[in-house]
Amino acid sequence: MSKRYLSVVAVLGLTVTGLGGAATSASASTPALNSSSASYAQYEGSAYEGSAREAKANKAFFEAVVKAVADKRAANPGAKSVTVVYDASGAPTFARQIASSTSIWNSAVSNVKLQQGSSGASFSYREGNDPRGSYASTDGHGKGYIFLDYAQNKEYDSTRVTTHETGHVLGLPDTYDGPCSQLMSGGGPGPSCTNAQPDAAERSKVERLWANGLAKALHKVR
Repeated sequence: MSKRYLSVVAVLGLTVTGLGGAATSASASTPALNSSSASYAQYEGSAYEGSAREAKANKAFFEAVVKAVADKRAANPGAKSVTVVYDASGAPTFARQIASSTSIWNSAVSNVKLQQGSSGASFSYREGNDPRGSYASTDGHGKGYIFLDYAQNKEYDSTRVTTHETGHVLGLPDTYDGPCSQLMSGGGPGPSCTNAQPDAAERSKVERLWANGLAKALHKVR
C-alpha cells in the first residue's frame, strides 16, 4: 500500500495528481469504489511526483480562505479575532473526527479559530470514495472543501487524516518525509502513525500566517 495520502487537488488547472503523479480530470462528483483496496492498489510502488503541484494548490486554498475571511471582516469590521467558519454537514460519517481536528487546532493556535456553521462558511467537508484518497481543494475564488475518503480513513488514523487536511486550510504544506511527530508528514510514516497533534514548528507557522492573514483582512476595511 502507498505510504502517502494525497493532500490537495491541483484545482488551478482543473486537474489532480494522484500518488503516482498521473493527472486526471477533476469533477464535482467522485467515483465510487467497491473495496477499500481499490483506493490504493493503483498507486502501490509508484514514485510520488505531485509535491510541486500540491504546494501550489495548498497555497491557493489558504489564500482563498484568507480572502473569504477578509470579505467577512469587511462586512463586520468590529470583529476582534480571525474566525474561519466551516460546514461539516457534507461529511456526517466523520463528524467526530472533524470535531476533534478543529478542537486540536483551536487549542494549538490563537491567531485563528475554526467554528462550525452552515451560513457563510469559508470551506466545507465532504465524504465518499475516491481513488485519489483524501484531499483539500479550492476553486481559487474563495470556495473550498476537504474531501475525506472512506477507504483511506480505514487504513490510516482518521483523526490524523482529518487534522492533516485541515492543516492545509490554515496554510501548512505537506512534509511527507518528516517523522510521525509532524502532523503534515501525513501518511509518510505509515498507517501505524496515529499522532494528530501539530508540532511546535507547525503551530508557530500557523500563528505567523494568520497574523499576516489578519493584517490582510484589516487592510481590506481601511
